[in-house]
This record gives sequence, structure tokens and C-alpha cells, in this order.
Amino acid sequence: QMQLAESGGGSVQAGGSLRLACTASVDIGNQYSMGWFRQAPGKAPEGVAGIDSDGSTRYADSVKGRFTISRDNANDILYLQMNSLTPEDTAMYYCALAFGDLIVPYGLNPDLFALWGQGTQVNVSS
Repeated sequence: QMQLAESGGGSVQAGGSLRLACTASVDIGNQYSMGWFRQAPGKAPEGVAGIDSDGSTRYADSVKGRFTISRDNANDILYLQMNSLTPEDTAMYYCALAFGDLIVPYGLNPDLFALWGQGTQVNVSS
């Protein structure tokens, strides 16, 4: 059974950093896109960052220059390095997998992602 499991969330002060990890029970070295999404209370889900199997990436404007997505295909792990965090980054963060290299042509469209983790909470205080 294919599963994704996030870790690394927590509480941090504004300006701090966190690194999220997503462990996949599937060989993500194949032709999969991976992405990070977030949802804050009362807000719509937002695509944060995505990466295709060839390493091509796309970021939401709100996180460009602060967040970095990467994937370790040998160990089937997806990462999100988050720097210069602000209270506006507070949300539940989810990793997701899409079949095919879809990030570059289609962006962070959650409808394209077939497999989702349970989420990890990130809280940033001012």
C-alpha cells in the first residue's frame, strides 16, 4: 500500500526555520511529482512547493526565496526547508504525490495529486 508520512512540524518564533520531511512507502525515484500543500484554519488549501522527478521545481509566490523543496530519491524522502518563517506560515502542511511529471506543466493543482499524507502542524509565533 502506498503511503506518505510527514514529520518535522512544530512551533517556532518568527524568523526561525523548520525542515519538514515526507517519507514515502513507494519508490519516488520513478516518474512521480511530489508537492507540499498547506491549509490554515478558515483558509483555502494552498500549494506551497512542488518538484518533478527530474528536479524541476515550482513555488508559491508567498514562499519564494524562503522555502526550498528537495527530494532524496535513493531513500524515498521529500523535504521542505522553511526559513525566515512568519506567523502567516502557520498551517497544517501536507505532502502529496502525483503520477507523472506534472509540476512544471500544470503547477500546484491539488486535483492532480492522488496520494496524500496526514499532515504535520507548523506554528509560527510573533
